[in-house]
Amino acid sequence: MMLVLLIAIPVVGGLGAWAAARWGPDGSRWVSLAAIAANLLLSLALWAELLQESSSGQWLAEFSIPWVPQFGIGFHLALDGLSLLLVVLTQLLGCVAIVADWHEAPERPAFFHLNLLLTLAGVTGALLAIDLFLFYFFWELMLVPAFLLFLWGGPRRLQAGVKFILFTQAGGLLMLLALLGLYLIHGQAAGTYTFEYTALLGTNVNPTLALWLMLGLFAGFAVKLPAFPVHSWLPDAYTESPTAGAIVLAGIMTKTAGYGLLRFVVPLFPAAALSFAPVAMGLAVIGILYGAWLAFGQTDIRRLVACSSISHMGFVLLGVFAWNEVALTGVVVQMLAHGLVIAALFALVAFLERRTGTREIARLGGLWSTAPGLGAVALFFALALLGLPGLASFLGEFLILAGAFSKSPLLAALAASGLVFSVIYALWLVQRTFQGPNRAGWRLADLAGHEAALAAALVVFTLWLGLFPQPVIDTARQALRNLQGYAAGAAIAPQPTAGTLARFIATGFGDQSGRPRSEASPGPSQIGGHATGCWQPNLRSSRAPALARRRQGELL
Repeated sequence: MMLVLLIAIPVVGGLGAWAAARWGPDGSRWVSLAAIAANLLLSLALWAELLQESSSGQWLAEFSIPWVPQFGIGFHLALDGLSLLLVVLTQLLGCVAIVADWHEAPERPAFFHLNLLLTLAGVTGALLAIDLFLFYFFWELMLVPAFLLFLWGGPRRLQAGVKFILFTQAGGLLMLLALLGLYLIHGQAAGTYTFEYTALLGTNVNPTLALWLMLGLFAGFAVKLPAFPVHSWLPDAYTESPTAGAIVLAGIMTKTAGYGLLRFVVPLFPAAALSFAPVAMGLAVIGILYGAWLAFGQTDIRRLVACSSISHMGFVLLGVFAWNEVALTGVVVQMLAHGLVIAALFALVAFLERRTGTREIARLGGLWSTAPGLGAVALFFALALLGLPGLASFLGEFLILAGAFSKSPLLAALAASGLVFSVIYALWLVQRTFQGPNRAGWRLADLAGHEAALAAALVVFTLWLGLFPQPVIDTARQALRNLQGYAAGAAIAPQPTAGTLARFIATGFGDQSGRPRSEASPGPSQIGGHATGCWQPNLRSSRAPALARRRQGELL
C-alpha cells in the first residue's frame, strides 16, 4: 500500500495546491512542498526499513490488483533497489524544484504546482509499474503536465514545448507499438495475453522481429535520455522552460529513460540488444563528444548547462550496453549524480538571472567579489560536473569507463576524452562569470536564506554520494544482478570498430560479423555461455530470482 501512497500523495498534493490558491500564491507553494517532502520521507523510510530485511528476492515491496483482466492488464507496482534509488531522487529533486522556483511563476501559481506535482506522480508511477501497459500509462501521463509547465517559460516557450511534445510523443508511439507486438507474440505462443513484465521475460520472438521490437523500445527511451541523434529538442526545452521545469526534465525525467533501458530493453530482448550494442555504444560516444562540442559554442549559461547534459547522459547509454556489473553500477551512480548536479546548476542559473536579469556570459564577470557565496557554490558544482574525484560524478563515470574498456578500449578512450572537454568548458564558465574584472559594475546580493539552505543540502548530498557511495551500491546490487540474470546467455558486444558499425547498417541490422539477421545466431539459447566476449552475469548466484535461475539452467 505504501507504493500506492507514493503515487497518490503528489496527486492529492497537486489538487490541494490548486485549492490553496484562495490563501494566496504562497499557499500553493507550501502545500506542494509539504506533499513532496512527505513523499521524500516515506521513500526514505521504505529504504531504511526494507534494507534492514536484506531481501535477496526479486522485489523489496509489491502491490498488485487486477485492472482490466480480460486484456491481461493489472495494476502491478513493485520496488527493487534500482527503482527505490530513483524514487528517492525524484522526491528529493521535486523539493529542490519547488524551492528553486519559489519566487517565479507569479501568475497562476496554483495551476503551475498542480502540473508540477502531476508530473512527479507520473514519474514515480513509471518507476514502480511492472505491468507494461501500466508503465506506458504513467510514461505518457507525465508528458502532458510537463508540457503545460512551458506556459511559465521564456519567450520561445511555445516552440520549445511543441518540439518537446512532438519528439517524446513520436518516441512514445514507437514504444507502444513495440509493447503491443511483444504482447501479441507472447499471447499467441503461450495462449495467455498479458502485459506482466515477469511473464514476458524470455518470450521466444523471431530474431528479425525481436530486433525491430527492441529498436522501438530503444527509440522511446533514447528520445527522452536524450541520445544522439534524437537530442535536438533538449537545448530549447531546458533553456525556455521555467526553472522547476528544467530541474524536473533534466534531473528526473531523463532518468526514467535510463531506467527503461536497464529494466526493459536488454532483459526483454537480450539477443537483439547484443546485435545493436555496437551501434548503441557508438551513438553514446558520439553524444558524449557532440554534447561537449555544443557546450563550447554557447553564450547563454543555461543553454551551456543544457548541452552538457547531452554529453554526461551519453555515459548512461554507454554503460547500459557495456552490460557488466561494473558498468551497470556506474550507470546507477551516474544517474543519481547527474540529477543532483544538473538540478543545482539550473537552480544557480536562476538565482543569478534573478539578480542580473541576464544569462549572457559576455555581460557577466567579476561576480565573485560581490557575491562570494554564490561564486563558491557555482565553482563547487562546476567541479562536480567535470568529475572531480571525491564528488558524485567521478565514481559513476569512472565505473562506466572501466566497464566499457573491457568491451571496447577504443570507445572507452574516446568517451574519456569527453571528460577532458568538460573540464575546459566548466572552468571556462566559472572564469568568465565570476572571475576577472567587474566591468559592468555589478553589485549583487549574495545567497538568501532559502537559497543558501538549498545549495548546502545539494552540496552535502553530492559529497556524500562521492565519498560514501557504498549504501547506494549495496542497494542497487541485487537488482542489477537480477537484470543480468534475465539476460543470461546472450553475448555482450565485441569490441566495436568503425567497420563493425558500417557493416551493421549496410547489411540491414545484421550481427556483428556483418551477416544479415536471418543468417545470424539469433537467440540466447544458441549463444554459448563460454564464448569470447560474452555477457558475464553471475549465473550460479543463489541470490538470483527463480525465473533467472530457471533460464540459466536451460542455458547451462
